[in-house]
Amino acid sequence: MKKLLMIIAILLLDNTVIAQDKLYLVFEFMKVDNEQESAYWETESFWEKIQVQRTKNGDILGWDLWSLQPGGEDQGFQYLTVTLYNNPVKMMSGAGNFEAALKAAYPKMSVEEVNKKMNNTVKSRDLAVRIYLEQIAATKDNFQMPMGTIAGINFMKVSDGNFEKYERFETEIFQPLAQKEVESGNRGNWGLMRYMLPVGSEINATHITTDMYKDYNQLINGGTKDSPAPSEEEIKKIEEGIATRELKYKYMATLVKKVR
Repeated sequence: MKKLLMIIAILLLDNTVIAQDKLYLVFEFMKVDNEQESAYWETESFWEKIQVQRTKNGDILGWDLWSLQPGGEDQGFQYLTVTLYNNPVKMMSGAGNFEAALKAAYPKMSVEEVNKKMNNTVKSRDLAVRIYLEQIAATKDNFQMPMGTIAGINFMKVSDGNFEKYERFETEIFQPLAQKEVESGNRGNWGLMRYMLPVGSEINATHITTDMYKDYNQLINGGTKDSPAPSEEEIKKIEEGIATRELKYKYMATLVKKVR
């Protein structure tokens, strides 16, 4: 009995370590009117210093700001912020001492000045959509995501009965192909994320995949370099995998701020 309890404890510890090593992300999509572009940039510059302190305090792993294309006022969203966590509880609960981070970032700022900054935050943009995500697969790489990184953000809608089949397609077929592109220098990184919230029949997507490149040159000209062509069997499996999901929308994003 004692031996059995020890084995169970080891298994629980292993599962805890695995969970902590996972990456959890909050995507927040912003609508910014053309006349608010300058004010919005000031807003995110203000928040960037707070995110630096939150990272130092261990509240988050990091934070990014991305500019989206197409990004016109009639094309949905213009900016995306991404906040990274190593723990789903931290992500869902907003754990951490925000006041401590704020004071460390702006030790001389008065309460009135802080309130003004907060009011300007609300005025400068509309936080239109927030998505909680769990990363379930990624290429093995040392991509540092330099400023100017280009990311294709693909919104996939998968029916409930096809989750396992779709995720197996991404991890068993597409991920190895993306890994070959990473190793050949044609790509920086690839990742697959599953929605944690929101969920339900009315949501527009269930998964997000990201294709990262160091710049547009790598994105556009990478395909002209020698890359291993998929086999006939791989092509067949790709076609079967594509049938399991619907590509709802694609943004091209440019990294304009980063905290790590």
